[in-house]
Amino acid sequence: QVQLAESGGGLVQAGGSLRVSCAASGRTISMSAMGWFRQAPGKEREFVAAISSSGSYTVHADSVKGRFTISRDNAKNTVYLQMNSLQPAATAVYYCAAGRTPYFSTAQAMGVRNYDYWGQGTQVTVSL
Repeated sequence: QVQLAESGGGLVQAGGSLRVSCAASGRTISMSAMGWFRQAPGKEREFVAAISSSGSYTVHADSVKGRFTISRDNAKNTVYLQMNSLQPAATAVYYCAAGRTPYFSTAQAMGVRNYDYWGQGTQVTVSL
């Protein structure tokens, strides 16, 4: 069993940056691909980014490509999402999730059902 705890969300002005973190406890996540998803009010949860267990492979949603970057530090059992050039459309609760395999194909990474463990989420609000 692994517990995931997101942190680092908050209120930021458009054009600003935030880095959200996901700290794992209970067991190591070094053998798990990890993902970030977000959910805005009234909308379905959507894929943001994913990273393989070693960190050598990443995939980002087209909507955030070039502005958001996923990374991980297995020594700290933590995954990060650096978000730059934030716009109001990025306002959502951001969730991290742990997969059951070390690696995902791009299609698999985007599937909510391919993740076994989820955190409680952290709110990110981008104002004009």
